[in-house]
Amino acid sequence: MTALTKYDRLEAAGLWRAAPDRQRVDVIVSIGDATLTIKDMRDQALAHWSLAAIARANPGKRPALFHPEGDPSETLEIAADEDEMIRSIEKLRRAVERARPRKGRLRGVLTFGVLAAGLAAAAVFLPGALVDHALRVVPDVKRAEIGNALLSEMQRATGVPCGNASAQAALIELTQRLSTDDAPTYLAVMRAGVRGAIHMPGGVILISRTLVEDHESPEVVAGYVIAEQTRRAASDPLRHLLQSAGSFATLRLLTTSRMPLVSINDHAKQLLTEPPTPLEIEPLLARFAALAVPSAPYGYAVDLTGELTLPLIEGDPVAGDAARAIMPDASWVRLQTICEG
Repeated sequence: MTALTKYDRLEAAGLWRAAPDRQRVDVIVSIGDATLTIKDMRDQALAHWSLAAIARANPGKRPALFHPEGDPSETLEIAADEDEMIRSIEKLRRAVERARPRKGRLRGVLTFGVLAAGLAAAAVFLPGALVDHALRVVPDVKRAEIGNALLSEMQRATGVPCGNASAQAALIELTQRLSTDDAPTYLAVMRAGVRGAIHMPGGVILISRTLVEDHESPEVVAGYVIAEQTRRAASDPLRHLLQSAGSFATLRLLTTSRMPLVSINDHAKQLLTEPPTPLEIEPLLARFAALAVPSAPYGYAVDLTGELTLPLIEGDPVAGDAARAIMPDASWVRLQTICEG
């Protein structure tokens, strides 16, 4: 987009509001090759708006108020003294408006033909590239927001996470014991609807209450958490969502910083019903070893006979003295009551 070269790296201060019920946040706004990037004061990206889809809510007034085209709930306010940024955005908006197709039969036919060809090419070549780009630019705060949205939708089937106050400290102990440096882990024990464990964007791992209530020691639930961490390391859970949702949902995330609600609803159902992805044994055992957790109890929990999980049992990397206590017995007993009351 050579027309944008003049404004590359132009920056200004602004106030960004993600939704009407959210507080405004001080941000730094910059114009890139094809997007308006909104970052917090720690230089973390909060949103990316397509330069081709920016609307202004108060034309001719200052401070200038912009929003993604078609989504006035998310706003960006740029102060009156940031004149260069405001004029640059307006100039780009006018350029985009001039480039829009006008009425006319011939132009309409030509436009339809080009659009059809473009969509056909996009269907073949763009989905993977769109997803890859989204994985690079979507910030951690947005991943956590998507994970929370999925959890909220799942609660139709699972109920709210178990929250017995006396057991919360024990759940935090287990979470800290199983956390690693490569990605955060946040555990939630669910009352129903979860078979084993499920990982989601933002680091949340849901575990079934049966994993804490039906076993005498925490090695089994720890094994299920480690398995989900391994799946998460092998394939980004946001990739799974975007591939399931499709290109238009991915484009909406990139241009408006929001996922369509129908995509969230469908993926929540998918996560609760689909079988777990098979795991390579080497990285799984390596994670058991790194966390000093025995893999045999998990192997027997997955298959009581041990026939299907023999590598986990015979290849246990920390059997016997090499294992490190997951949590004190008293904490485990308290954790087993987390869904009571």
